[in-house]
Amino acid sequence: MNEPHRQPVIKTEHLCRHFGEGETLVKALDDVTLNIERGEFSALIGPSGSGKSTLLNLIGGLDNPTSGSVELAGRRIDQMSGNELSDFRRDHIGFIFQSYNLIPVLTAAENIEYIMLLQGVPHAERRRRVSDILDRVGLAGLGERLPPALSGGQQQRVAVARAMVSEPDIILADEPTANLDSKSGISLLEVMRELNRDQGMTFVFSTHDQKIMERARRLIHLEDGRIVKDEQRV
Repeated sequence: MNEPHRQPVIKTEHLCRHFGEGETLVKALDDVTLNIERGEFSALIGPSGSGKSTLLNLIGGLDNPTSGSVELAGRRIDQMSGNELSDFRRDHIGFIFQSYNLIPVLTAAENIEYIMLLQGVPHAERRRRVSDILDRVGLAGLGERLPPALSGGQQQRVAVARAMVSEPDIILADEPTANLDSKSGISLLEVMRELNRDQGMTFVFSTHDQKIMERARRLIHLEDGRIVKDEQRV
């Protein structure tokens, strides 16, 4: 019997995502079977068009497969639709995008708190979690600032805090350092690696960034929609 922290949080089987048909058929993802275990710090890597973002979107329920299955936390998300899928994503997946995707009229603290409002978390618990996570990501004292008053690195830290504050099963990060300078990117990655190490949070990145590749403990190489190498690292 596996230990709890070794249980797969993500399982895909024969996952395919095709676009077009006939002579214009594009196999963006082609027969991908993959397990991601709890507590992993993994990266999907490969050239542009290799299928990294497509796979991340399918794992996160942002797109539907042409065929195959996606299981998250024991549930088949490829069989969900509408409100069920939206609610499941809200409660089980944290997303970090390269463009931050913060709500500009809400403060940093309100952006982080928003998902917990949707989840019905009590006010006192929301405030406690927001305060704790702002401190963890190095933004203590900046919670009342609006996004435009924050640097790019600070905005991405808010996005990381928002993704983590509801304690999801997995955090999916699509090129999270792409819009940051090298120093800010490294600082942000160290925050995420610390949270992975200390709290066992599961991270899957889609990236071209060498800084992420150097820190990932597993590199999943994709080419032409297929996994061509799966590299476990110490």
